[in-house]
Amino acid sequence: MSVLVYINSNSDKIAKNAFEAVTYASKIGDVTVVTNGKADDTMLAELGKYGANKVLVDRSFEGIDEQQITRMVATAAESTGAKTIVFSNDLIGKAVAPRLSVKLNAGLVAGATDVPKEDGTVAVNVFSGKAHGFVKVNTEKQIIALLPNSIQPEASGSEANVEEFSGNAGETKVKVKDIKKPEGDIPLPEAELVVSGGRGLKGPENWNLITDLAEALGAGTACSRPVADSDWRPHHEHVGQTGVAISPNLYIAAGISGAIQHLAGVNRSKVIVVINTDEEAPFFKAADYGVVGDAFEVLPKLTEAVKKFKASN
Repeated sequence: MSVLVYINSNSDKIAKNAFEAVTYASKIGDVTVVTNGKADDTMLAELGKYGANKVLVDRSFEGIDEQQITRMVATAAESTGAKTIVFSNDLIGKAVAPRLSVKLNAGLVAGATDVPKEDGTVAVNVFSGKAHGFVKVNTEKQIIALLPNSIQPEASGSEANVEEFSGNAGETKVKVKDIKKPEGDIPLPEAELVVSGGRGLKGPENWNLITDLAEALGAGTACSRPVADSDWRPHHEHVGQTGVAISPNLYIAAGISGAIQHLAGVNRSKVIVVINTDEEAPFFKAADYGVVGDAFEVLPKLTEAVKKFKASN
C-alpha cells in the first residue's frame, strides 16, 4: 500500500513529529514524503532511516500557506496513487488535513494515537485525553493526523532518494508581515521532559528554580495560564486547554494547583510529578508521583540530586 506523508521542513532542522509521522506511516505501507521549500537534500534524505522510500520536494514555494500545501499534497497523492495520507496533528496538519479531506473526498481521522487495526479502525484521543475513541473510514482514501508524541521515532533504514517535484501549488494569497518564533532551545511540543511552574513560585524573580532544574534535566520549561497572564513568563510557555497541549515522557509541575483547564493540556504526559504545599491540591489526583512540600525547598534539592546523578553516571 502506498502511503503519503506531509512534513514541514521550513526550518533549519526536521522536527521530531515529522520523524514520528514517517515511522507511523511505515507501519502501514510504502512511504513517500512530500514537502516544500529549500530544505537541504541531505537533511531530507535522513527521513529514509525512519521508513521513507522517497522524498518529493516542491521548490516553487516556501512558507505554510495552507491552500498551497493542500494543492501540493493533493497533486502528490494523485501522482503516487496513495490511498492513505498522514499528517502530524500540529498547527499545519489541523489546517491542511480538513481542506484535503474535502478536496479528495477522503475520510479524516484527527488525533490518531495508534496504527489502524486489521479492520481499518483507528484509535483517537478524545475529551482532552480523558478517553479514547475509535474511528473507521469508509471512503476509498483516508487521511490520518497523528497526535504528536503518540509513538516514538524508530530509525532502522537507510537514506531516502530526494526528488524535485511540481505540486501545482499556485500563487499564495497570504502576506506574511512578521514571524515570531518561540524562544528557548527545546520547543514545548517536541520536549520529552518538561518542568512547569505556577503561581506558587510567587513571582518571576523566582523562576530560576524552574529553569535551573530544566537545564539540569535537559528539559523544556512551561507555566500555568495565570503565570502567563501576569507576564511572568511568555505566552508560548502556557500549557493547558487554552495554551499548548503537550505529551512529554515526564512533566514536573511545581506550585500548580491543577485546575481542569491545565490538566486538559498535560494529561497525556507519560509520568506526572506534582510538587505542592497543599496536600488537597487537585493535581495530586492526576499525579503519578506527588511531593507535599515547599517548591522553594524541594526544587533546589531536586536540581542538585539530578546534577549529582549525572556527574556520577
